[in-house]
Amino acid sequence: MIRLGWLTLGCLFVALGVIGAILPLMPTTIFLILAAGCFARSSPRLEAWLLDHPRFGPVLRAWRRNGAIGVRGKVMACGGMALGYGLFLLSATPRWPLALLVAAIIGSCAAFVLSRPTAPS
Repeated sequence: MIRLGWLTLGCLFVALGVIGAILPLMPTTIFLILAAGCFARSSPRLEAWLLDHPRFGPVLRAWRRNGAIGVRGKVMACGGMALGYGLFLLSATPRWPLALLVAAIIGSCAAFVLSRPTAPS
């Protein structure tokens, strides 16, 4: 039963990753990393499929090997965060305490992304 739960969660994360590949502000890689982790606990065949995927496999293997993110991934992630924050400021017009809180959270996420080793291209 637990294995089925991991499998279901892995499939959900793959679906979210596919949606993220289509929608510009939704992430892809994090969902695929989560899916690979779920598949490692439920389906070695699906895990191998994801790790051997021609488009996403190299990114997932680099993350697994040493927590590395490629330059393009870092640029896209930080750019998406900046764009998302800009849209938040324009559309929500938050008061300054909320704007600072959101900026701190997004800044922390960007710092984490930038602190990861850089994967070879």
